Amino acid sequence: MKKTSVARRYAKALFELLDQSSLAQARASLTALGEALQQSTDLQHVMASPAFTLDDKVRVLTELGRRSGCPPVGQNFLSQLVKTNRVVFLPDIAEAFGAMVDQSKGTQPVEIVSARPLDPAVHEQLKTRLRTSLKREVELAVHTDPALLAGLQIKIGSTVYDSSLRNRLNSMKTLLMRE
Repeated sequence: MKKTSVARRYAKALFELLDQSSLAQARASLTALGEALQQSTDLQHVMASPAFTLDDKVRVLTELGRRSGCPPVGQNFLSQLVKTNRVVFLPDIAEAFGAMVDQSKGTQPVEIVSARPLDPAVHEQLKTRLRTSLKREVELAVHTDPALLAGLQIKIGSTVYDSSLRNRLNSMKTLLMRE
């Protein structure tokens, strides 16, 4: 079974168990735990090691969930992940859960990467145009990357629109190399 289908199934189960008022809280907690699991070799070791009992692993993950603000249903969910040996899917589950929350709210997350920080007026103009073209509310996450040289990269779901100078220079280089 594919990793993404397992993650979507678990995310859907949690989404259906939670009430609307605790979705944002659970999302933030799952995202934080997923990132912690990816970045902390100690946490990965605890979850993968047979030296730690199942109860120890449940206690560690549910305590981390509690400290990150996870609602009780979410803590039980984390416990179930440990018991079914699915903790490795937590980052993917968090991503799928976040997408479900966005869909339920009618929002579309959009990531914008620019070479320089955007002026507030440009930020609002982009948000307005994206809202109009997507016909839904958008949540912008804006980052800077000087390596782009100039221009923007806009990521909507799995689609990337790249109008950066770096991309254009690379395209020209490829075109010139073919001839």
